[in-house]
Amino acid sequence: MDLEYENRLLRQQNGRTSVGSPIISPLKSPNSLISPTREKYSDRFIPSRAGKNWHVGFNLIQEPTKESPTTTRKAREAHSESAKDGLAYNCLLKNELLGANIEKIRDPQTEDRRLSLSSPESRNLFKFKSQAKRPCSEADEDSSPYSLSPVGHKSQRLLRSPRKQTRKISKIPFKVLDAPELQDDFYLNLVDWSSTNILSVGLGTCVYLWSACTSQVTRLCDLSCDGDSVTSVSWNERGNFVAVGTHKGLVQVWDASAQKRISTLEGHSARVGALAWNADILSSGSRDRLILQRDVRTPCIVPERKLQGHKQEVCGLKWSPDHQHLASGGNDNKLFVWNTSSLSPVQQYTEHLAAVKAIAWSPHQHGLLASGGGTADRCIRFWNTLTCQPLQCVDTGSQVCNLAWSKHANELVSTHGYSQNQILVWKYPSLVQVAKLTGHSYRVLYLAMSPDGEAIVTGAGDETLRFWNVFSKTRSTKESKSVLNLFNHIR
Repeated sequence: MDLEYENRLLRQQNGRTSVGSPIISPLKSPNSLISPTREKYSDRFIPSRAGKNWHVGFNLIQEPTKESPTTTRKAREAHSESAKDGLAYNCLLKNELLGANIEKIRDPQTEDRRLSLSSPESRNLFKFKSQAKRPCSEADEDSSPYSLSPVGHKSQRLLRSPRKQTRKISKIPFKVLDAPELQDDFYLNLVDWSSTNILSVGLGTCVYLWSACTSQVTRLCDLSCDGDSVTSVSWNERGNFVAVGTHKGLVQVWDASAQKRISTLEGHSARVGALAWNADILSSGSRDRLILQRDVRTPCIVPERKLQGHKQEVCGLKWSPDHQHLASGGNDNKLFVWNTSSLSPVQQYTEHLAAVKAIAWSPHQHGLLASGGGTADRCIRFWNTLTCQPLQCVDTGSQVCNLAWSKHANELVSTHGYSQNQILVWKYPSLVQVAKLTGHSYRVLYLAMSPDGEAIVTGAGDETLRFWNVFSKTRSTKESKSVLNLFNHIR
């Protein structure tokens, strides 16, 4: 075919329609037939982008940032402050250039979680139809002709809004103590912090007391002469008595100030790994699958209460803040709730897939109970014991060893074993991670909270006790402004 005739046919085809591709001779390449200045036609559909919120779309495109291991803490804090300033500046630009009408700077963690839970359609960068424009009266209702500010009303409100103080949790412990012979056993509870600011630790055959005020260490008892070892420790609410569970199934009650043993309670046929006080009533859980409740004032007069329900070792015991219900967890993957009168559990929860050692009652919401499962479960579950209904569940990715609620905020701390060996701080009910603390090289099996509610101590099989500043003592402004708070009306 003549080359000139072929080019003429191609020109006629392109001039007749704008869809489809031109016929190209197999003997010639397309670049040799079509001039670079000639317009190319295709069937590509270009979406409409006129009414799209570009600031949402482009925020989804995040470049990965790598932090050098040699970065100092001050450098990280400076980077965090600059990031917050950049966030406020971006919000201001979005208001003025894109009409975003942002009046409040959201928490980046909460915003990321909200975007991740949004539908795929809302995350699409392009849109195939235009949005209806707002009427002029609506767009100009916030603007004033007498305003001297170069930015709009929404941006002015954004700049005047108080800046939220950021929460800073130190990633390193403020104190580390050696704890030789601290056992690496998931089913034991060997650390507790009293209301008088004294820490009790079971190390091998001995119980040691460490004063947080004076840093003085005292040996309370030594069971080596009896061929026994310590398997659990627990302070009473007043902080004058400490109960010691042993490997032989005994429960000893000691007066801490006098360093004198008051009584020895028998009844268990195996080791006692869990203890919980309710005033003068002491509950003990054992490998013999029993829970015994005894009055330490009259152990020989008042008969013991025997609670039977677990099929394997009882490894977790916690009384509710109102002293009406006892929660127990066992190696049979079950969580039971008992009241003060019945000898059988009034509630049973069987959703966990591993041993339930981590148990914590919320001091902020009546009837709210949290529990954590072992290696095969890895979940923290929340229960409404008033209605016997499950609430929420979060997969932590590792064995849950302990749980503790903050005394001042609706937050929760959890310690973990296989395979992360970490400490996590959660907000409730959003379940957003506030902080992740690492440092232990073994499972973080033990956890206790200071009496002021600000610090926690963690223990692990690496034979160390680490103290962390996790919670803030400052209460929320909502609580201080409540009309039910009588202290606001005292002059």
